[in-house]
Amino acid sequence: MSESQFWDDVDDYFTAHLAPEDEALRAALRDSEAAGLPSIAITAPQGKLLQLLAQIQGARSILELGTLGGYSTIWLARALPSDGRLVSLEYSPRNAEVANRNIARAGLDKVVEVRVGAALESLPRLADEHPPPFDLVFIDADKANNPSYVEWAVKLTGPGSLIVVDNVVRGGRVADPDNPAPDVVGTRTALELIGRHPRLSATAIQTVGTKGYDGFALARVLP
Repeated sequence: MSESQFWDDVDDYFTAHLAPEDEALRAALRDSEAAGLPSIAITAPQGKLLQLLAQIQGARSILELGTLGGYSTIWLARALPSDGRLVSLEYSPRNAEVANRNIARAGLDKVVEVRVGAALESLPRLADEHPPPFDLVFIDADKANNPSYVEWAVKLTGPGSLIVVDNVVRGGRVADPDNPAPDVVGTRTALELIGRHPRLSATAIQTVGTKGYDGFALARVLP
């Protein structure tokens, strides 16, 4: 049995016992695939982790960068109270259309707002609305712009807020300072920014599983 098959089997085991998907989550993945969206959604155990982090935070407001088909959005939104708010930014109108259907089917359309357009254009408009600080920010969009996304996340949060940056290992490429790929450069720059930022305390974790070899960074906003 290959190493990747072991990873898949363990993810399946974790999903079955710790993070079982209901029909709304399964349908979100099915409809995303049928619509031709890329197969890059987080796994069920990763979704459950995000949900637990939001619940541990006591989150009432969440900002997500990168909606895709709404699978991670559903996991996160289910951690919110009935009067909570989740704003998800998605570049692709097609992705947003699929996500909105999936979110509505999960009964979360009153809590979730998907905004369409480039995140670096949507974020200043969001800031101009002067929203209360977001309790949790999940960054899972184009990796080349991760440094800017982190900077905006700090601006839109407050002390005690949590920032999660997904896909920071890049199959191990993040450790290669000579790799010129935009996703690697953006990820390295974001991690180094987080590491020296006076208002962030952070770590990063390597993971393996159905999505291969990757990981995430976790940063707490300081006073």
